[in-house]
Amino acid sequence: QNGLMSGLMQMLLLKVSAHITEQLGMAPGGEFREAFKEASKVPFCKFHLGDRPIPVTFKRAIAALSFWQKVKLAWGLCFLSDPISKDDVEKCKQKDLLEQMMAEMIGEFPDLHRTIVSERDIYLTYMLKQAAKQIELPRASENEPRKYIPAVVVGVVGMGHVPGIEKNWNSDLKIQEIMSVPPPSASSKIFKFVLKATVFGLLGYGCYRIGHRTVQFVLSMPATQSYLQRLTEGPQQ
Repeated sequence: QNGLMSGLMQMLLLKVSAHITEQLGMAPGGEFREAFKEASKVPFCKFHLGDRPIPVTFKRAIAALSFWQKVKLAWGLCFLSDPISKDDVEKCKQKDLLEQMMAEMIGEFPDLHRTIVSERDIYLTYMLKQAAKQIELPRASENEPRKYIPAVVVGVVGMGHVPGIEKNWNSDLKIQEIMSVPPPSASSKIFKFVLKATVFGLLGYGCYRIGHRTVQFVLSMPATQSYLQRLTEGPQQ
């Protein structure tokens, strides 16, 4: 539905999620499910999913990576088997260690960090600021002065996004650019064409070989040979 590369990336990330769930006994994203549960208990509370749509993030991330970076990332996700403990999760809550992990990610995949982390920092900040705007109270008439009350907002975000949200909070943010999906590059088009041609070529060759062997098998059967012999003798008579 969202493209071959995007679909494969989502499958690999689901594999990573399953690995984390198996190691910790709990699925990632539990804080968001808990937030939804708590919001339903608060009168007049509006629950809003404030992250950028996943297809946009995946397509922008994939477009930002070179072919070899995509292979390297897919390889790493396919063979991810490092043990994870609850103590490791607690260590990640330490600001210094978290910043070190983010720095390692930037060093290895800077374009991936930009699309998956930095751009979403901007998007999350923008959505939080929109939600935090003052609420205008209804007026009895047009002549009555406008009155506002502050909005009460609880934002639940991943720990890795907190520094970026704090950094972007006082900036004039525009999200139009980070919401667009760049067109596929020439190398990506060539790769897709070669991949399709290879798949269809192999399928065609496989069908030819199967058909050729089937015809040979049918022709070698005594009943078939007898029938063909009668056909050839018929016109001669």
